[in-house]
This record gives sequence, structure tokens and C-alpha cells, in this order.
Amino acid sequence: QVQLVESVGGSVQAWVSLRLSCAASGRTFSNYAMGWVRQAPGKEREFVAAISWTGSTTYYADSLKGRFTISRYNAKNTVYLQMNSLKPEDTAVYYCAAVRWGTVVAGNPESSGSWGQGTQVTVSS
Repeated sequence: QVQLVESVGGSVQAWVSLRLSCAASGRTFSNYAMGWVRQAPGKEREFVAAISWTGSTTYYADSLKGRFTISRYNAKNTVYLQMNSLKPEDTAVYYCAAVRWGTVVAGNPESSGSWGQGTQVTVSS
């Protein structure tokens, strides 16, 4: 399993931008497709975005397309989530995870078992 550590999130005002990062260690990072999920208080975990091993292909939750961007820099073993025009409804704990790419393509993303510890993002109006 690859070990994953997210950066600290934060408390921000609505409409600002925030970038999360997730550093991987322990295995060859470029062998893993990666994703971000989030969980808001009282809600189920929600898929946010996923990126292929090389970064050439990305998938997003329909509701987040155009505001969120996932990227990766394999030389630094890091995946990023750029979040723009944040809204209060984006408040959640954000997790990075290694994902099974076939499940992402099929529209039912699943983790391959490696998760970060989660980082809190709070957006106030």
C-alpha cells in the first residue's frame, strides 16, 4: 500500500480558492491512479475527482466540473486538488485515495485501499 498524507486544509471565506495536496510514500507513486473524495457532516462520502497514472485523464463529479481541478506531479509523489470559487456547501473533510481506475471509468469509483487521514475544509459565507 502507498501511504498518503494530505496537507492542512483551512477555514476560508466563500468564493476564494484553496489548493490541497497529498504526498505519497512507500510505493511507486506513478503506479497508482489517484482520487479525492469528501465527506460533509451528516452525509455520505462523495467522489470529487480522479486522475490517471500519468495525469493524462481526469474525471470529476458533475457538480464540481469547472471549479475543481485535480493534477499530479509524479516527480514529487504528489497529487493536488485546486478548488476555486469555494461555496459553503464545499465544507467537508477531504481525503485523497489511491483508486481502482476501472471503477472510475465505470462511474463507480472505489479505493484500492490506501487513504489519507483527511483534512478539514470549512467555507463560510
